[in-house]
Amino acid sequence: MGDHCEGKVHIFDGSGANLNSQSLHSSSAGGAVASFPINDVNISFALTLGLPDELDLTGSQPNLSTCVLVFGLVTIGQGFVQNYSSLLATRFLLGLAEAGIFPGSFYLISFWYKQEEAHKRFTVYWSSTIVAGAFGGLLSSAISNLGRTRGLSSWRWVFILEGIVTVLVGVVAFYSISDFPREASWLSESEREFLLKKTESDEPHTVPITSTDIKVFLPKATNWLGAFMYFCLIALLVSAYSVSYFVPSIVKDLGYNTIQTQLHSVPPFTAALGFTILSAYLSDRLRIRSPFIFLALALLITGLAILLTVHGTKNFSAEYAAIVLTTMGSIGIGGHVVCWYVMNLQGHVERSIGSAFMICFGGFGGIVATFAFLKQDSPYYHTGYSINIATASLCVVVHIAYGLLVWRQKKATARNRGDTAGHTFEGWMTE
Repeated sequence: MGDHCEGKVHIFDGSGANLNSQSLHSSSAGGAVASFPINDVNISFALTLGLPDELDLTGSQPNLSTCVLVFGLVTIGQGFVQNYSSLLATRFLLGLAEAGIFPGSFYLISFWYKQEEAHKRFTVYWSSTIVAGAFGGLLSSAISNLGRTRGLSSWRWVFILEGIVTVLVGVVAFYSISDFPREASWLSESEREFLLKKTESDEPHTVPITSTDIKVFLPKATNWLGAFMYFCLIALLVSAYSVSYFVPSIVKDLGYNTIQTQLHSVPPFTAALGFTILSAYLSDRLRIRSPFIFLALALLITGLAILLTVHGTKNFSAEYAAIVLTTMGSIGIGGHVVCWYVMNLQGHVERSIGSAFMICFGGFGGIVATFAFLKQDSPYYHTGYSINIATASLCVVVHIAYGLLVWRQKKATARNRGDTAGHTFEGWMTE
């Protein structure tokens, strides 16, 4: 029972930060981009609410809860910035605060569940990004009605209100996040023994990681492929950073007003949420990973191809359907990839280094996304969609390479154990 509570706490722990990651895009729709001299930066929702006009943005365990708390406080402060320099400073601080949340949470959750149980939990946590994307648009629509309440523009209230919510989540998380099974004081001895036996992780997590551990970790090809999978999650990190964040801009170009634009951003995320949860359930039940990853990539590439070739208000239905497919494919792949890689890492040292390395390396996808969808390419974004199709195709290659390498390792391990079951090709699709 405790393990289920722990998973739920992490969902809330991540959702606050994810919601605020959406808030800069939301405030763009609310009017924050014209107040700072900035161009070519992926701020979407805020652009439609008024951020640009005011800021002159024209032109080119305790550790986790503390990260969330600081993230929320800085987000509140972001609602009071007065120039471009202060905006950059707050975004930098937000990046520092957010850096430990995702890898730390995935690392901790991985020790509470065995492999065939993990994916559903990883995906529910991952889905916080989807919920944030969906509700970011709705919240922006509601907040845009605030006008200049207490002398503050609506885009500023996006940051302030969502920052307050995140601070509350951080406080609750401080008292609610569970420790590792071996150290959790609230578990009885029988419960602890059951969990440790189930997860096969009976090692302390207080042992420090040394430079030697990192030197052992880095030369392994599977770790670099895992990092590239997350980077090429550019099927996620370019498409999710770009296409889903730019849904408001794309929809607005089709002639809809601000409120309609925000509301149209919700269905793609709703479809992505349903696809993600269903595929995670089936993945755990069937104990396979890669087929669902390739299914998501197929949806992604199909959607991008339609967006690249179909344009105009008369083709709005086709374009909007393509946005839905793209969002399903890009965001739907995330939980699968993270679970596939992290659950293949062995022990405290590998998982702690590996989860951080994967998320950190993959984060560079956000840099690519910044330059993928440029204002001058509106409304067709040929360059952005072409980049996304290329990286999604690379994603297919990298996932095949990782799967074959893992299968090869499992085959060798099975041979050493005298287990002929591990010799089948099926092994490359599983954990």
